[in-house]
Amino acid sequence: MTSENTKTRETTFYHIFKIWWPLAASWLLMGVEGPALSAVMARLPDPEINLAAYGGIVYPIALIIEAPVIMLLAASTGLSKGWGSYNRLRQYMIGSGAILTLLHLLLAVTPAYYWLVDGILDVPAEIVEPGRIGLLIMLPWTWSIAYRRFQQGVMIRYGYSRTVGTGTVVRLVSGGIVLAVGYALGTVQGIVVATCAQAFAVICEAIYAGIRVQPVLKAHIRPVQEEDVLSWKGFASYYIPLAMTSLLTLIWQPIGSAAISRMPNAISSLAVWPVLSGLVFITRSACTAYNEVVVAVMDRPNSYRSLMRFTWFLALGTTGLYLLLAATPGALIWFRDISALPADLVPMALLGFWIALPIPTLTALQSLFQGAMINGKQTRGIPESVVLFLVVNVLVAVLGVLWNRVTGLYVGMAGFTIAGIVQTAWLWFRGRGLLGRRRYVENELNEEAALAG
Repeated sequence: MTSENTKTRETTFYHIFKIWWPLAASWLLMGVEGPALSAVMARLPDPEINLAAYGGIVYPIALIIEAPVIMLLAASTGLSKGWGSYNRLRQYMIGSGAILTLLHLLLAVTPAYYWLVDGILDVPAEIVEPGRIGLLIMLPWTWSIAYRRFQQGVMIRYGYSRTVGTGTVVRLVSGGIVLAVGYALGTVQGIVVATCAQAFAVICEAIYAGIRVQPVLKAHIRPVQEEDVLSWKGFASYYIPLAMTSLLTLIWQPIGSAAISRMPNAISSLAVWPVLSGLVFITRSACTAYNEVVVAVMDRPNSYRSLMRFTWFLALGTTGLYLLLAATPGALIWFRDISALPADLVPMALLGFWIALPIPTLTALQSLFQGAMINGKQTRGIPESVVLFLVVNVLVAVLGVLWNRVTGLYVGMAGFTIAGIVQTAWLWFRGRGLLGRRRYVENELNEEAALAG
């Protein structure tokens, strides 16, 4: 199924669902990875220290380093129209992957690490060295993510979204094997087991994506020689706003860690942070996957009505699931029995989970507006919204540090939720014109068809 063929097909709720569910399953499976890592670390020696090192140092720093390549999935979905454009994207993937991996290495092995974690993040001294070890092990992370997301975008564009879900299964199984071995040994530090599992898993998924994309390239990419190959200037104007979006979105992770480290109950908050974030990620994962779906189907006939219906289906469905977990013993069982948080940290996690209740609905709406802007190649509003997100997050964090009477975890989750509301409002403001024009065009075409009939 090619993108050219799908542009002539009328969009229905079922067509959107058919594209969405493999991507949602992939995001959901990816969401399981974080809680699995936390659950194993919680059952190995020094659980609070290792969880805090992962959540306060390794994960936020690794995310910031990979930020410039995260949007390769959306860019590849939107721009991989022929061999020339594919090669342009591949050149960026290789170059950025190499530069960011070198940056990762230098940060982990030079005094810059201590300048960052001691001077900027100001994390508790107990987690500094475990964090450095974990960051070194995660060295293959960024390049593997870049390669994998680039190839997955091609597969999504040409109707092979199920393959993306299969790749996630490969990632989980390979990582799960490392986690199982580490847990069985029982003597290796949790930060070592978790980061080894994560690094090995993304390498395996990248290899799988590289193998599975070859038939797609042969059938859909290599035969197409565009007259106007994507220029570096054109690529930059399209991709830089997206890259800035991911960078600004993820920078709140180290900012949050730095703020939490300066507020009451720092180590406990940093230990709960990755566990709580993991469950919130799972509940919003289906909505996160919707972004690429909107990009892929926005050009099809009668897409507006079906996309709006599907957006509210996602928002209400995921928020209902979230509320069910929060209001029943579901969240308690997750934090206490599955994640194996120490008993004194479970109440903190439960209250933090309630604070993030609006997140799934906000994510569904953000995916709709962002997807419309990416499809319409008007992406400036996306980084603008993320700047607002970041400013609000920083403001809440600064107020929390200055007041210094509220547990850091609660301040971090409140900032994330309030900032998400502001971000969604701005995305609506900037994207409403594109959606309005789409609705107008569809109404005109439908009226013409009715008159002709």
